[in-house]
Amino acid sequence: MAISQVRRLVISRAPSVIRSRSLTTCRSLSRLVTEKDVLVEGIGSGTSLRPVSSLPRPSGICWNTSMLKLQHGTRSFSSEAPLHAVVAMPALSPTMNQGNIAKWRKKEGDKIEAGDVICEIETDKATLEFESQEEGFLAKILVPEGSKDIPVGQPIYITVEDADDIKNVPSDISGNSEEKEPKEEASATKDVGTQISIADLPPHAVLDMPALSPTMNQGNIVNWRKKEGDKIEVGDILCEIETDKATLEFESLEEGFLAKILVPEGSKDVLVGQPIAITVEDPDDIKKIPSTLSGASTPEVKEEKSAHQAVDKEGKLQKTGFTRISPSAKLLITEFGLDASSLHASGPLGTLLKGDVLAAIKSGKGSSGPSHVSKDKTSQSTQSLPQTPGVSSSESRSSDSYEDFPNSQIRKVIAKRLLESKMTTPHLYLSSDVILDPLLAFRKDLKEKHDIKVSVNDIVIKAVALALRNVPEANAYWSAEKEEVILCDSVDISIAVATEKGLMTPIVRNADQKSISAISTEVKELAEKARAGKLMPNEFQGGTFSISNLGMFPVDRFCAIINPPQACIMAVGRGNKVVEPSIDSDGIEKPAVVTRMNVTLSADHRVFDGKVGSSFLSALNSNFSDIRRFLL
Repeated sequence: MAISQVRRLVISRAPSVIRSRSLTTCRSLSRLVTEKDVLVEGIGSGTSLRPVSSLPRPSGICWNTSMLKLQHGTRSFSSEAPLHAVVAMPALSPTMNQGNIAKWRKKEGDKIEAGDVICEIETDKATLEFESQEEGFLAKILVPEGSKDIPVGQPIYITVEDADDIKNVPSDISGNSEEKEPKEEASATKDVGTQISIADLPPHAVLDMPALSPTMNQGNIVNWRKKEGDKIEVGDILCEIETDKATLEFESLEEGFLAKILVPEGSKDVLVGQPIAITVEDPDDIKKIPSTLSGASTPEVKEEKSAHQAVDKEGKLQKTGFTRISPSAKLLITEFGLDASSLHASGPLGTLLKGDVLAAIKSGKGSSGPSHVSKDKTSQSTQSLPQTPGVSSSESRSSDSYEDFPNSQIRKVIAKRLLESKMTTPHLYLSSDVILDPLLAFRKDLKEKHDIKVSVNDIVIKAVALALRNVPEANAYWSAEKEEVILCDSVDISIAVATEKGLMTPIVRNADQKSISAISTEVKELAEKARAGKLMPNEFQGGTFSISNLGMFPVDRFCAIINPPQACIMAVGRGNKVVEPSIDSDGIEKPAVVTRMNVTLSADHRVFDGKVGSSFLSALNSNFSDIRRFLL
């Protein structure tokens, strides 16, 4: 894969290189945080302050000290670590927030000179080369080759100035490891919650984030109705949970006391199954629950609990009965006429939850014969659970074969932006047929008389550019900030080019001022660069109008999706020979064979109205009918 080179990096969102220096050779560096352009370094029991500006900064990089800690996850090493630099994933385009490590050009231990290519990074636009800004030695690669979706600011490698220091860089450093504390301090500040087991806790129940809808996989804690220490009765509302459908109340299924809230009010995107609270039966046991326990520090408790459940399942041969049932689960069983004995209870103390019934409905399990509900409800449940006689829907789904096809970073961005365009831009579609015969005759003359080979698409670009110059209202875009139409000064045509990684749109700038042969040469060069991944950002960012041509395929007409922030894209179909009446030179109407080509505009209705669209299509039709207009 050929790669475009990035000679200078100017990153305003986050720094690319972080220097970590040891201040002494006998004591350990325990903290490194930034606050208001001041570096705070804790050494032993004392603390020293000095401006961040005293640290060396590579040229060409804008530092944002307020984000230094969070963006890059700076690692603090002991004083035995040598002088080194931690290099983070850079932002190689304005819209880039993550990237993929396509290839490492340097290996650990290699000498690095200023300007050497360290690695190839696949961004949301193209694959670019990441060059070193200073000399040294590559001591440690933190993110291996082929890693996907590396956030901007995450450390990717470490360099040192002296080759002898390579062996002194700790080998257990990784790109996503947490900040390493000295062993002395780590033993004193270790989270108590992570060392808790069931044996250390009083009798209790861990409440997980429930699945309150079939499609729910995470939710938000909107409000806690109960406080820690409150008495809980069966049916009491513990909290309000916002799902992907609505905000619902979470009821308690048994009595007790709320000992600990693990996920605070206002927490977002809490995964289904994550512990959110702990209850106890005896109020005296509340104080025995450690105050340091949190939702993130309960995995050991959950794992030990699940291990006991697994042992129970092996001994009881998949027990499916239940000792308790929630009111909402009972209502669903009655409404859908399910066989309650076939449902599996996942709640505490063998309680059948609403989520258990919804899961059974979704999988098609638990359906029974006639129920006590009305015929209408029975028919509705039958329609919602279609099954083939003798074969359950779950079995039929498991027999289907499929293959996961991973998307490239470019395709992910294309999918996201096209969806946003279709949902946020009011699309107006205008279609027209143009006569291609004058264009084809002109193309033939260029080849035979002047030995100039151009494609139909090259002439289409020229015709569109001249039409935009004649109708400047069509060469515009919508400004969301100003809420008005902005006219563009130049006519820059974006050409859709299909590549292995996705659709790219290289730009022919000032197309109205270039000859057809110049446009043809430039389009060929841009298309080759796009397919090889060599396009520079200025060659595909921008543009005032797009053309998508499928005329080389058996496609008569189609509608394209606008490429924001542009306001229009023209879809070009193939030329078809048709018979239509034509007036001969003697004034007699006779049948004639002509070549027609369909063009369809997808326009932003905030910029284009019927008048602008029809004026543009009229000008375009005139350019195709009389090629001499290209000389005007």
